[in-house]
Amino acid sequence: MGCSELFKYYLNGTDIQIAAVKASEFSGFMLGDIREDTLVVAITQSGTTTDTNRAVDMTKERGAFTLAIVNRRDSDITFKVDGVLYTSSGRDIEMSVASTKAYYSQIVAGSVLGLKVAQLSGILTDDFILAEIEQLWRLPSCMEKVLAKREDIEKSARRFAVTKEDWAVVGSGPNKISADEIRIKLSELCYKTISSDVVEDKKHIDLSAEPLIFICAAGNGEDVISDIVKDTAIFKAHAAIPIVVTTEGESRFDAYADSVIYVPEITQRFAPIINTLAGHLWGYYAALAINEESLQLFNFREEISEHVNESLARGLDIYEIVVEETFREKAAQIYRAFKERIRQNRYATAMTTCAASDITLLLKYLAGRLPSSDFEFDFGFRGTAPNMLKAFYECFGNIIAEMARPVDAIKHQAKTVTVGTSRIAEKVEGLLFEALEAHGFDKSQITTSNILVLRRLQEILSKIEGTTLYRIEGLNILGEPVEDSRIYVMKKEGSAKGLVSRVETDNKLRGTKQIIVRQGNVFVGKGKRDNRSILVIPVISTDITIDHLLLFNVDFKEQVEVQKKVEALGGKYDHIQNLVEEFGYTWKDDYLNLLPIEDLFGASAEKISEHIAGEIKDEAPSAS
Repeated sequence: MGCSELFKYYLNGTDIQIAAVKASEFSGFMLGDIREDTLVVAITQSGTTTDTNRAVDMTKERGAFTLAIVNRRDSDITFKVDGVLYTSSGRDIEMSVASTKAYYSQIVAGSVLGLKVAQLSGILTDDFILAEIEQLWRLPSCMEKVLAKREDIEKSARRFAVTKEDWAVVGSGPNKISADEIRIKLSELCYKTISSDVVEDKKHIDLSAEPLIFICAAGNGEDVISDIVKDTAIFKAHAAIPIVVTTEGESRFDAYADSVIYVPEITQRFAPIINTLAGHLWGYYAALAINEESLQLFNFREEISEHVNESLARGLDIYEIVVEETFREKAAQIYRAFKERIRQNRYATAMTTCAASDITLLLKYLAGRLPSSDFEFDFGFRGTAPNMLKAFYECFGNIIAEMARPVDAIKHQAKTVTVGTSRIAEKVEGLLFEALEAHGFDKSQITTSNILVLRRLQEILSKIEGTTLYRIEGLNILGEPVEDSRIYVMKKEGSAKGLVSRVETDNKLRGTKQIIVRQGNVFVGKGKRDNRSILVIPVISTDITIDHLLLFNVDFKEQVEVQKKVEALGGKYDHIQNLVEEFGYTWKDDYLNLLPIEDLFGASAEKISEHIAGEIKDEAPSAS
């Protein structure tokens, strides 16, 4: 298209017909127009493009003359055509998608060829041709000036590229060529589908998308520039982000464009080179800006991964890690940083609303801000510690891969996308977990906090004497007990077989069992009727509500280290300590040995503290 415009300008006033056509379209639909006085100029970088080479063969069969503008010497096309004009731009052997160097050099080659044809035809004077060659000589210095503005272009790209999902490139007259070429490079670098339009058409097409609009205006005449300024004002009024390339000294865009890129003054027919160079640079830095947002997410994921790995090295497992205060603080910090970037609109280009929502929810779950029982509502599987971390790594990994822009300046991109995922090890075994599995349940049906409680409790238990399995029905949509909620005995084993449950005569969900279902916590205590030590585990169903209670009649070990008692008591330990200190005594963990272990875990914190206070009444109270 660029070469065609130059030919039309140079051969204006002649009866020579000039057209720019894609090779595949040409061979498919235009061969009937070929005559013996036709010259076909094939423009190709590699000289190996099948569509182009086939079109040349078919053209020659019909008696036309052929020339090639090509970069690669001795490539396939050079043996097919009648003449070759080598661009010799950069590496001669390069074979790839359309490159920036090919575009610029091919237009210059088209100008040189057009001038020669015009000279041979006697259409242009030597003075005109000399002046035109001087314009061509001036192009590199103009391009250098554009390159010197790369810091300003980079600031524009980094600020605005990440803020809009939809992009468009527009230009009028010869600058529509710039728009088409820039669209190719932006699409290639930024992995986006981008439209290319004439400036005046944009307000009639997809302005409702409120896109980022890259406007090629440098080199246009005064009448056209005035119209483009008005169109830019319309774009801005419709919440688009106009980025304008215009000639130095042109200030009318300042009031309407979010960013103005100034380039040297250039004649209109060569403006596509200068506009395109600015657009190519902007696209390059845009890709880097988008990629940096993916690196931010990568760094967030690495922070979690490193914390998990360090915790695993300290002997903790996944269930302990996710409830640690330091881990939750880390997740909360990342959540705040992520939400700040969302508020700055830094992820609009490459992150979907669904992905942003998933990250937000995952970080809130990991920070302990949302109940793990709701996790299945959001992600379709239970909110166990391994599941939540696995979802976190997979979600972040997918989005990082989607947002990454591996242009040449970004090293080791594949490594950036793929490394950093921690191995999620599960070490959950022992008396209670084996009993759970024996009754058809697995650890994914137990909340993370309850898994930790069970792990600590089984350290002080000697055996399970009996088991009663209950089924829960009639909870509301939130999994909460209501007036019509019911409980049924499903199975009794061991010592529980000879026990009569209140549930067998009155199946309304009430009392301690209703509290267990409502709160969702493991219960350790004593039976109301038989005073036996019991442990009740709430079991989550497939729809994330508690649909079973598993009650164990348990025996405690005779000898238990005081530290294991502390760990098994959990939050109850702090309650007991605080109550004893309210009596005026300085707390000692050894006080836990002042009463039988069955009472320590079966009685309330109030009764335990009263018992301890009674036992140590002869000790001197603390100074406080």
